[in-house]
Amino acid sequence: MKVEQQRSSRLAVLIDAENVSPRFADGIFKKIAQLGDAPVRLVYGNLSSSSLKGWAEVLPDHSLERRDQTRSAKGKNSADMALVIDAMDLLHDGRIDGFCLVSSDSDFTCLAARLRREGANVYGFGEKKTPDCFQRACDRFISLENLLPKKPEFAPIAVPPSNLPNSKILKPPGAAIPILKKVLSQIKSEDGWAPLGLVGQQISKLFSDFDLRSYGFGKLSNLVRKTGAFEIDETNGAIRIRARRVSKTAAR
Repeated sequence: MKVEQQRSSRLAVLIDAENVSPRFADGIFKKIAQLGDAPVRLVYGNLSSSSLKGWAEVLPDHSLERRDQTRSAKGKNSADMALVIDAMDLLHDGRIDGFCLVSSDSDFTCLAARLRREGANVYGFGEKKTPDCFQRACDRFISLENLLPKKPEFAPIAVPPSNLPNSKILKPPGAAIPILKKVLSQIKSEDGWAPLGLVGQQISKLFSDFDLRSYGFGKLSNLVRKTGAFEIDETNGAIRIRARRVSKTAAR
């Protein structure tokens, strides 16, 4: 019997070159390859300018099609306008399932919301400085810093942790406690227990910018354990968690 292979999501990649550095290009397309097939790859900006020379150089590496734009008037960003117009044309063409909006600019918040309202999946790619309004408007927001190659590990140095490179970038595990408790409160359970897999799914829905790597972890279970704020039950490989209950004696 012939088995039909499920079709990958067809994605349109729209890059705001004026707001994103080309040093992220390799990481962006490695991540997009995990999300689906990207037949449309457009990059916007005045690529003839010296400031965007880097993007012009990586065009052939990622099969990018340039959309050269110049500022027609002071204060008017023609590149942003062209990106929005192309996005709506692609949406109504009906052959694209989702959009990868690559920018750290909050100006694309309304575009992301409109695309989602029309049923398209929206993946935002931007630096951690990207305003929350744009991050929340996407189905999922991916921090570009997390896509850069990891620096090689060296032998421990006798230096206080606060002085080590990148130590200020990572969030402390405790910062994830309110997020995890918020998710658990949304999952209906008589005894407070919730499957860890379901918790992970709900985090993606409620907090599109949540990324384990921002806390220095690769697995959600490891982060949960490190917080020390949750009870963990593991049976036959299945993990469930609930907020740690404080005894009345401890509360006093």
